[in-house]
Amino acid sequence: MTSHTPTTPDEPGPGTGSGGDRGISRKTLLRAAVAAGATVPLLATGGIALARDAARANDGRTLTPTPYCDDGDDLTPDQMEGPYFKPNSPLRTSLVTPGTPGTPLTVSGYVFGRNCVPLSGVLLDFWQADTNGTYDMAGYTFRGHQFSDSTGAFTLKTVVPGLYPGRTRHIHVKVQAPGKPVLTTQLYFPGEPRNSTDMIFDPALLMNVRGAGNGKEGTFDFVLNVDGGTGPTHPPTDPPTDPPTDPPSGTWATGHAYTAGDRVTYGGRSYRCLQAHTAMTGWEPPNVPALWAPES
Repeated sequence: MTSHTPTTPDEPGPGTGSGGDRGISRKTLLRAAVAAGATVPLLATGGIALARDAARANDGRTLTPTPYCDDGDDLTPDQMEGPYFKPNSPLRTSLVTPGTPGTPLTVSGYVFGRNCVPLSGVLLDFWQADTNGTYDMAGYTFRGHQFSDSTGAFTLKTVVPGLYPGRTRHIHVKVQAPGKPVLTTQLYFPGEPRNSTDMIFDPALLMNVRGAGNGKEGTFDFVLNVDGGTGPTHPPTDPPTDPPTDPPSGTWATGHAYTAGDRVTYGGRSYRCLQAHTAMTGWEPPNVPALWAPES
């Protein structure tokens, strides 16, 4: 197994960050407060407000959440991909086995649209360092994708990632609603000393984390820049037993919006689309079994 421990911090690239001049948002104020040494605003329960709190609120109360889905300036912010992403991760909700070293961690939450409606069938692709701060570049240790369920919920079983030079603890993730752009971002842990020195850290991406037996439990809600209520009613499942008999619909191409059931050819082989999405470089059919199933 080949693993990699970086010796320098991940460097932000073009297109990273929240993007655009949209005025002063709660996240901007939150970042400024952290930079000034202030404590991250918490609810009375001691946790950072989640998007689900906004979805449930009906009394007009104002929270200081991370993130909050009441308007467009509090979408989950994007962050750099970093150098260690690999396509073709396995479909699974657990990245560990009973013998995996490290502090057990369960991360759970929901995916919402900007209108606070939960989104089902959203692709979430996670990757992270192991307890020693190394990434597996030969295989798929601590890598896996899943889909949000009919309520918009997801759950990931893993371990607390280790530290490596220049970065605080974090978990990488790509999130994509059907047929929509991919959100690439990172999740962080509260109370980490390196949060104050990590140049990429964003307090808007802090999870709620608490102890749970010999491990930890984290919660985070994603808010995507889409309107909820128009997506699928359930996540993709195994390919149907009676696949379409129509001929392939053409050669796979980047930028094309595919829907479930579409058939394409790529590299001389036929594939059937499992989930609506817009094709992008790096997500060619052989690389993303979550989106394409070979026909033969």
